[in-house]
Amino acid sequence: MKQSALAAFRTFVEPVWRRPDFIQAAALCVRKTKKGPEVLLVTSLTTKRWIVPKGWPMDGRTLAEAAMQEAWEEAGVKGKVATASMGDFAYRKLVKNGIPVICRCSVFRIDVSDLANDFPEKGRRVRHWMRPSEAAKAVEEPELKALILTLN
Repeated sequence: MKQSALAAFRTFVEPVWRRPDFIQAAALCVRKTKKGPEVLLVTSLTTKRWIVPKGWPMDGRTLAEAAMQEAWEEAGVKGKVATASMGDFAYRKLVKNGIPVICRCSVFRIDVSDLANDFPEKGRRVRHWMRPSEAAKAVEEPELKALILTLN
């Protein structure tokens, strides 16, 4: 089967200009209740949609430790973070000058032991506990939905 000139161009040349995914650390914050697990979601700073705490890698910290730090800063979470990622998800983010990039987030489960009343981003975000089925409906990213549903 013959390829069109455009298809051939895209196959060989496009990968040269494609940006690699940016890596982030994400926290799936979970607490146990009598009715089963609940997931803590927070609102994003700009669009106010429901997300999990996440952010950039940090010098001198593993991705799991970075996820724990983001959970603290964005939601006041205290708890125990798993050292192994439970999976990942991708999303599109606008960075400086409105340039779109793809971020690939490694997700680390945090078993929440306490929530602080005062934390760095208090007043900038809303936090809310949800059943996994409700949280999966609230987030936009299909891969994140699937990870949340593994908690049922």
